[in-house]
Order: sequence, then structure tokens, then C-alpha cells
Amino acid sequence: MLAKRTLRGCLIPVSIGLTAFLTGCQLEVLDPKGNVGVAEKSLIATATWTMLIVVIPVILLTLLFAWRYRASNRNAAYAPKWSHSTAIEVVVWTIPALIILFLGILTWRTTHELDPYKPLESNVKPIDVEVVALDWKWLFIYPDLGIASVNQLAMPVGTPVNFHITSDSVMNSFFIPQLGTQVYAMAGMQTRVHLIADAQGDYAGVSANFSGKGFSDMKFRTLAVSEADFNGWVQKVKASPDRLDMDRYGVVAKPSEKEPVRYFSSVDPKLFHNVIAKYNSGHVVDFRDANCGTNASKE
Repeated sequence: MLAKRTLRGCLIPVSIGLTAFLTGCQLEVLDPKGNVGVAEKSLIATATWTMLIVVIPVILLTLLFAWRYRASNRNAAYAPKWSHSTAIEVVVWTIPALIILFLGILTWRTTHELDPYKPLESNVKPIDVEVVALDWKWLFIYPDLGIASVNQLAMPVGTPVNFHITSDSVMNSFFIPQLGTQVYAMAGMQTRVHLIADAQGDYAGVSANFSGKGFSDMKFRTLAVSEADFNGWVQKVKASPDRLDMDRYGVVAKPSEKEPVRYFSSVDPKLFHNVIAKYNSGHVVDFRDANCGTNASKE
């Protein structure tokens, strides 16, 4: 009876975990479509398998000991005075120590290799996108093209995209799971991330930081398309009658939920700067430089 209760106690958490794992979860992080996402998937897999070197034996030995030393097994060795084994001590300390050392080196290396501020190496000229997190929607500004969109991001396949990110509300987090690397958006500060799509597709973008009642619907679509289709999308946006100046922006920035996709054929070139500067008396603060107590630029 003791063994049955022990086994049942071990299986219940496992079944609950599997149910949560399989219910309504698309695991987009494990289906990357860009080289940053591929590198992060490899890191997750390597770290998981490394930790399972300890986890799996512990689970199996727990079940084995519960069965072998059950109350009804009169043949199990009984050693009430046993207290030490050098061999066991060496195993239980050495193996975890080596795993921690390996994971520490792996984390240090990948932290630098996958630095979101580090530009991606490519022969293709990158494009710049300025991202503003609002309540509860995303505004994307293409400064070189003079256009903007709400809740829809387009990018050519194989072209690096340099994202400059801020918030005109509470702190948020910009995340495209299949492309990799979530980055925080903070009012009065600018963060950055560099991403690339290696395959065409329509990828989900989400807010990864709770920001109020409209948080669950604060989503956008990322269209990774060919160069020709991207140019077509740009022309479609430029055909919109809406223009985004500072007055119009004040209307767009008002809190709203389940905001549909909207296009703006022109945008105030200083809009992104103004959104940041209104919290900093004219200073544009880069998050990384802010950690060092300096301002990235002053215009």
C-alpha cells in the first residue's frame, strides 16, 4: 500500500504537467523561423537535456527505492547504522558540479552571442523599425519609409530588422516567439533588438509583460514576405488616407482593446523621439547606457 501511494504521488504531478503542456499550447518558441530563434531553441534543448542527466536518474531511483523498500518487502536489506558512502558522495557532488559548470559556460557564451543589442551579420542592408507599446496595441514606425502601422509588422525574408523599442504607457515586453528574444519596452527609454526571418510566414507577436485589462488581446501579426511582396505592402500602406502627426498620435495612443490593423501613409519623423523625450526633458535614453548612468543621445 505504501508503494502504491508513493507511486501515485509521483504520477499525479507528472500527469498534471503533461496536461498543461499539451493543452492549447502551440510551442512557437520550439518552431523558430529565424537564426536567432534557432540559436535559442538549441540553447533550450541543450540546457534541458543536460539537466535531465540528473533529473531522470533521480526520478527512476525514487520509484525504485519506493518499490524495493516498501513495508511488505521483507527481503530488503535493513541497515539502521549505515551513515556514509564515499562513492555515493563523490557521485552526488561531482556530477551536479560538472553540470553547473557546463551550464555556466554555456550561458556566458550564449548571452554574448545572442545579445539583442548586437547587430546581425548579413550582406543585406537592414531596415529600421521603431516600436511603441501603447494601451493595448503596438505601433510600428518605418522611419526610412515614412509610414506606420498598428498591430501589423511586415519584413522582407532574409533582411535583418533593427528594432528600436519604447513605451508610451506602463512597462511592456515586445516578443515574436518564432523569431526569438523578448525585449522590454519602457517609457522614457529606448531598448533594441535585431531579428531576421529566414522563411516566409505569418507569425504571432505578443505582449509578454502584463500591462492591464487589455493585455490578453495586445497582439500583432508579423508578415515575413518576399522583397516584392514587402514593396507591395509598403505601397498599400502609402495608399492609406490616414496620416500620423502628433495630434493624430494623441488619438491613436488612447487606451483601446482589440484594435484592428491600421495603416498611416505618412508619419511625423520625430514622433518616436518625442514619445521618449516627453518623459526625459529632451533626452533620449538608451536602456543599456542608462545602466551606466549616461544618456545615449541628446537632440
